[in-house]
Amino acid sequence: MTEAFDAAVAAQDRSLREAGLTIWVGSEPTFTDRRAESPEWLAEALGGDKEARARQLVARLVAHWPGALVLRTLGRQYRGEPRARWSYGLYARRDGAPAWSGPPDPLLPSAAGERLCADDCAAVLATGLASALSALGWSVARIPAAGPDVVRLVFRLDGVRPAADPDAAPELLRPSLHDHPIPETGARDALAAAGDYLVTVALLPVAGQATPVPVVELPAFPDVAHFLAFLGAMQTAAGALASLVLRGFPPPVDASVTFATVTPDPAVIEINMAPAADATSFLRWHRDLYAAAAASSLSPVRYHYNGAETDSGGGGQLTLGGPTPLTSPFLEHPQLLPRLVRYLVRHPSLSYCFATDYLGGASQSPRPDEGTWDRLRELRIALAHLGRTERPSAELLWGTLSHFLCDTSGNLHRSELNIEKLWNPYLPGRGQLGLVEFRAFRMQQTPELATALAMLLRAVCAMLTRADPVPDLRFWGSELHERFALPVFLAQDLREVFTELASHGLGLPAVISRNLDPCVRRQVGEVAYCGLVLRVDAALEFWPLLGDVASQEGGGSRLVDASSRRLQLLLRPQDGADADLSEWQVAVNGIRLPLRHEHDEQGPLRVFGVRYRAFRPWRGLHPGVPAQDPVSFSLAQAGSSEALCLSVHEWAPGGGGYPGLPDDPVEAQRRRAARFVAAPGAAETPLDAPSYALTDYTLDLRCLTD
Repeated sequence: MTEAFDAAVAAQDRSLREAGLTIWVGSEPTFTDRRAESPEWLAEALGGDKEARARQLVARLVAHWPGALVLRTLGRQYRGEPRARWSYGLYARRDGAPAWSGPPDPLLPSAAGERLCADDCAAVLATGLASALSALGWSVARIPAAGPDVVRLVFRLDGVRPAADPDAAPELLRPSLHDHPIPETGARDALAAAGDYLVTVALLPVAGQATPVPVVELPAFPDVAHFLAFLGAMQTAAGALASLVLRGFPPPVDASVTFATVTPDPAVIEINMAPAADATSFLRWHRDLYAAAAASSLSPVRYHYNGAETDSGGGGQLTLGGPTPLTSPFLEHPQLLPRLVRYLVRHPSLSYCFATDYLGGASQSPRPDEGTWDRLRELRIALAHLGRTERPSAELLWGTLSHFLCDTSGNLHRSELNIEKLWNPYLPGRGQLGLVEFRAFRMQQTPELATALAMLLRAVCAMLTRADPVPDLRFWGSELHERFALPVFLAQDLREVFTELASHGLGLPAVISRNLDPCVRRQVGEVAYCGLVLRVDAALEFWPLLGDVASQEGGGSRLVDASSRRLQLLLRPQDGADADLSEWQVAVNGIRLPLRHEHDEQGPLRVFGVRYRAFRPWRGLHPGVPAQDPVSFSLAQAGSSEALCLSVHEWAPGGGGYPGLPDDPVEAQRRRAARFVAAPGAAETPLDAPSYALTDYTLDLRCLTD
């Protein structure tokens, strides 16, 4: 199986190369401690052992990336946070040559533990660095002492003697980048912009170490070549040290290097993986990452007490681009992005099949058609204008679509298609990278699942570079959150995508597409009865934000009413059985379900959805609606006195508590199976559902409470 999968991955890479297409793919995997119940693993970004676990993960990743440099740079910072969050980066060369062979960061096993550094360590290191930089032909000056354990150097690359008088240039004594908040305009190195590169060398305490460690704070370098040259000089100067910390401004990147970061986010550790040049590299890197995470007791999934399975809680976004901004497929083929917008709107399966539990217009990844009607109408006009422009510029693409690819508050980061790094003039340093991020994806359980999804996106984009199968914007209306909440219709829509890809010579082989089944892990229970199979699946639900949405924008998380659930009831003949589905009826809580007559590749079926309140939240919508648990179903043939009775429970049917979180997937599955109860019973005459509780696809039990 692994060999067949790997061969299919390599085959897609060859196919795209032969077509002259370069589509790089990056990702943002997130991992959690699924056994922990402390705040940092449930909702908070910082605290507990999260940073220590991140250091363990980085140490194990370095073992897979020999020659990688560990860099401690800046993570995110939200309103109210005193400084940026921690961030550990891995910097490596793509050609396999080592980027760093100097003293290791003390988080690595190869560092010499708690070996003490001499009192004059910083001064000796700074002197050696000044000599090594001078040997490169760079002009170096030493700034008068700022303290007993701190030495500052300033250098220039153009041969001009740098100013070293802090009285004339007080910014030479600026505080550490890590000790104060990031300005609203971003972390900008004004000295480096003027050609003066400030390096601070100090002996400092470091997290996880009992003794002070030599720490070098780096400026913002102009390009990769100069950064690698500096690293070579630093290796020469620091050769006698047992360990060394490099921190400061993020390093420059181009197609010759990779830079992956490990940072905190609410409930998870997030890894921003460098873009891979092909799917083969993507798969290899992710296998290394998942193995390192497992060795650090970090998981891509989470299990609840009742056995319910979710992803890690942080999502698993994917990013497409190219080796350089201007060789991004979205800029080399400027009609790709407008076509992609229309294609994703036409195929909701690409938005919902692989998404997190939190979906809809108030989620972290809203579709453009989950906003207002006026906005969708204007988007149609915008796409039409772009379509009539032979080669829209990068500026025109971003300026046209950025008003629509955002959430209702105007947040560009929260969009199914995030283009804030495509060609954004308002995001200094990293806004014009030619990147498009696909945010509507949960964290995938395995590296193979993540790679299959990356291959699907690459295939869709490859098709859209040379074809326009959806020339106009589709208006789904209420069908979007009704029809496509049900897995059977998502599967139908995804098959259409697969068929379309195959018709353009970009079909995914079965070993790949089998990993992309939208119904996998959605089954609640299934039972055979009188030549029929009745299956209950977890359908999609679209949870609303609560309260004043604007007031929640500055925080790391937002308050949501997650108390509603949706189930899909599917009835079909058992394999080989000759059953007339029209003779059977299904009721829920004594209400007849008006089953829809549908057909899929297995034959005829009947299907309908049921919404209900799973629990009563401490704060949420409809405070007068009680919990509706369990939900009871019956299946009976017309005129029969016997029925199959089912009940779906949110908790253990007998009540009481669970002994703890599930230890493993097997125990989680056992608990889920126990919450689906089937037994023979007596048939009853169900009532017809009132019209106000029905849509074309779903009965909402919340409407039927007193």
